[in-house]
Amino acid sequence: MTESSSAYEYLDNVDPREQARLEAVRRYRLVDQPVEEAYDRIAFVAGALFGTPIATVSLVERDRVWLAACQGLSGVREVGKEPGLCASVIAQDEVYVINNAAVDPRTLEHPLVRGDLGLRFYAAAPIRTHDGYRLGTVNVIDSVPREADQRQLKALEHLASIVADELELRLMVIRSAAAEQRMRETVN
Repeated sequence: MTESSSAYEYLDNVDPREQARLEAVRRYRLVDQPVEEAYDRIAFVAGALFGTPIATVSLVERDRVWLAACQGLSGVREVGKEPGLCASVIAQDEVYVINNAAVDPRTLEHPLVRGDLGLRFYAAAPIRTHDGYRLGTVNVIDSVPREADQRQLKALEHLASIVADELELRLMVIRSAAAEQRMRETVN
């Protein structure tokens, strides 16, 4: 490995704040992993609350959006990071709603809107870590325009907070396993 290369080349030439956010995404070691039941249940509940055919728990990386859980899109684990959907949600703290993506200027050119999926409705709450990073979203998707009420949007925020709590538990397990491994190495 040369001095200029790194284990995380995807972090090279990235704004320092975005680099820190991407490092936060990676510390939970959830990207490129099999779906875990806890996140799958959260996606299911989100879809049930809104009555949408699709709901996901996503993590936004540099060039893609990783679906840690996905209800309603069989076999899909990642999508592009084009602006207008998940990549735009993580730029703010509030719930993000698009009632009709076919006429919303934020999403007119998005491949999920223009493509076969025909996305029309999208609501997402950012997943915020306890140290302030927005890692991804809990979101719901439909192919027909619709409205969401304030109670549904608040529930979506709570689900995103539950994901953040689950991520912190995951990090404690990761750190505990690493400490145990270090202890074993020093004993041997």
